[in-house]
Amino acid sequence: MQVHLLIDIVGWVGAVALLLAYGAVSRGMTQGTSFKYQLVNAVGSVCLLINAAYYRAFPSSFVNLVWIGIAIATIHHHRRAQVSEPGVSNSDA
Repeated sequence: MQVHLLIDIVGWVGAVALLLAYGAVSRGMTQGTSFKYQLVNAVGSVCLLINAAYYRAFPSSFVNLVWIGIAIATIHHHRRAQVSEPGVSNSDA
């Protein structure tokens, strides 16, 4: 398989992941602060970052890097909150 075809596939997987996550939140199927939503956001953004960096689309690369950072920070914040409040559970985890 040619490298650019693999990079294109990775980019499309990322795009679909982000759109599915957004659709799930918009339809009330999950919450924007849930672990699974943030994980799908982070993975989708990594895929898009790989694609954008390969094609030297630096503005898109920057946006996806920030998007990944927000997702990871949110996951970390909610995991810390769960540790400090052991009786609280995240039903979307």
